[in-house]
Amino acid sequence: MKNNCVFCAIEAGEIPCFKIYEDDRVLAFLDINPFSKGHTLVIPKTHHKDMLEVPAELGTAVFAAIQKVAAAVLEATGAQGFNVMQNNRLAAGQTVFHIHWHIIPRFEGDGLDMWAQGKYADGAAMQQMAAKVASCL
Repeated sequence: MKNNCVFCAIEAGEIPCFKIYEDDRVLAFLDINPFSKGHTLVIPKTHHKDMLEVPAELGTAVFAAIQKVAAAVLEATGAQGFNVMQNNRLAAGQTVFHIHWHIIPRFEGDGLDMWAQGKYADGAAMQQMAAKVASCL
């Protein structure tokens, strides 16, 4: 398997997929474990583990592909909306360590719940966190 990575192997044609879209930098195909029919994965053809490894110039190609594919998924499924999701590292739910984006068609009452929202204790706690993150830039 290319790079010991299932998505690299799919991109290389070593593993079959149900292809939706392809150009010189990006590939999109149906997820084999979909949340809903039409759930599609978009990957760069080059291997990058997560968002921190992706060259910024690749972002334009990926974003353009996501827009194009999401519009097609909406039309094909009749979905009322869609989520674009992307996980980085194991703690965030990443299970394949080749960066990828999920386009998930959404329907009213489909059962996909978003995460619970939290709160900061007060404005001072928010300011402290903002300053801490900014100092790491």
